[in-house]
Amino acid sequence: MIQRRLIGWRLAQPPSTQPFAQFTIIKGKTMKRFLRVCTALALGCGMALVQTQSQAQTTAKFVMHAPLRVLDPVLTTAYVTRNHGYLVYDTLFSMDASGHPQPQMVDTWTVSPDKLTYTFTLRPGLIFHDGSPVKAEDVVASLKRWQAGDPTIGNRLAQATASLAAQGNDTVVLTLKAPYGLVLDSLAKEGSPVPFIMPRRIADTPATQAITEVVGSGPYKFVQADFQAGVKATYLKFDGYVPRKEKASAFAGGKVARIDRLELVNIPDSQTAVNALQRGEIDFVEDVPPDLMPQLKDAKGITLKSYGKNSNMFTLRMNWLQPPFDNVKVRRAALAALYETDYLDAQIGDPDVYQVCGAVLTCVSPYASEEGATQIRKPDLARARQLLKESGYAGQKVVILHPTDLPIFANIAPVTAQALRSIGMNVEVQSMDWATLLSRRTKKEPVEQGGWSIFHSNLSSLDLTSPVGNPNLDARPGASYPGWSIDADMERLRDQYAGAQTEDDKRAIAAAIQRRSYDQVTFVPLGGYSKFKGYDAKFADLVDAPIPLFWTSPK
Repeated sequence: MIQRRLIGWRLAQPPSTQPFAQFTIIKGKTMKRFLRVCTALALGCGMALVQTQSQAQTTAKFVMHAPLRVLDPVLTTAYVTRNHGYLVYDTLFSMDASGHPQPQMVDTWTVSPDKLTYTFTLRPGLIFHDGSPVKAEDVVASLKRWQAGDPTIGNRLAQATASLAAQGNDTVVLTLKAPYGLVLDSLAKEGSPVPFIMPRRIADTPATQAITEVVGSGPYKFVQADFQAGVKATYLKFDGYVPRKEKASAFAGGKVARIDRLELVNIPDSQTAVNALQRGEIDFVEDVPPDLMPQLKDAKGITLKSYGKNSNMFTLRMNWLQPPFDNVKVRRAALAALYETDYLDAQIGDPDVYQVCGAVLTCVSPYASEEGATQIRKPDLARARQLLKESGYAGQKVVILHPTDLPIFANIAPVTAQALRSIGMNVEVQSMDWATLLSRRTKKEPVEQGGWSIFHSNLSSLDLTSPVGNPNLDARPGASYPGWSIDADMERLRDQYAGAQTEDDKRAIAAAIQRRSYDQVTFVPLGGYSKFKGYDAKFADLVDAPIPLFWTSPK
């Protein structure tokens, strides 16, 4: 193949005119022979050109919502790192479009009659990008590292596990302490951190330490030498990847890479990215802000498409460790003052794109409920002021963190500030870039010592639909998600959900979790909205999913 490409390239070059420079007059048979040679050369050049074009690699440039700086999919929950991971790595199971776990790297599996032992057999012929075969020991090491780095679903699976071991090269055996209803759901987790599989020599790196080599077995191979943190990254189609035969369905099924080379470029400004897409300088924009979508709706050769209804949700999180929100009555007063529509109108603006919704497990959850969600109605300011008075609030400063470099948050913090001021709270909005905010929100000190009171998030529904995986509901002592809610009753409910064996039981427990969350104001959902991607024809056949996945179905 390489030789043919080289030959084609040589023939396609313009032939030198130097050999013919000596001819000043060409007559008779000489002319006929000359014309035949020229014709043959022309045909040969044309055929070579067609051949070269047909064999030319397809290259596409894409822009994510944020610069890629961290490559380790366990070390961070950053969505851009998760997106990078889906290009490079594969998983044992994957969620289909219906939210059901399906085998991915797994060929067959069995569950013992007592539901304590799961035995997984890997698909034959799986190989890593470095040419080494995927072995059971790689899977075991990868899952253990993921469990250590995932404080929600991964950690709970680890706590439920008695042993996880390799049997030979292609078999993994998971033994539970007691029946646990979320084994396959956990292994098919879509949100960050994802249980990606990597070679054991890399996976043996502690979860708190960054890996130094990016090697997976997924549809694209990462080009380490091209990587510039926050600037660019390159991925090449991995010829050794064998997709499953099933039709692609969200994260599951066959993953067929049709583009040979993907180039991730960083364009911080959304308008600049949209302009570049319109000019054909890039091919894909992950996140088109609502105010820029009209520019692409009728743009020739460009598709503007939703990731799905309510793919994302705004949330508000209070700091339970410090006054005034260490007092549940203050949290309830704040909740009574909020009005979800104000946020959605201010930030999204288009009711066709957003949905008022108070479900703590998101509007797209099969367990969605509005119980307790007073913020979906006009606020009761009189009640809010009364609750604040009963709490004993003494004018403590409320510091709201506000990112300045993410357009999707531009108008969120001011809405909260106005609502809380309207009931007599002492509010200060402190602005900073997103990286600084992420560092700042880890501080547990009082606001006078650099702490905080409220921050807002824009989370994928993938991270919120599970009562066990939703970080806002994590109420364990020592839990790592900022806000640090502690609620033994909530944890008992989450444990019950993890052990539930029937759909009716899960539904009942999910309803109880909804009620408990609003009673204690664990967090405040602020409505769902649909994110949109913009792309040209190179990406026309991409599988539909709540996040950008760069593959399509087997044909």
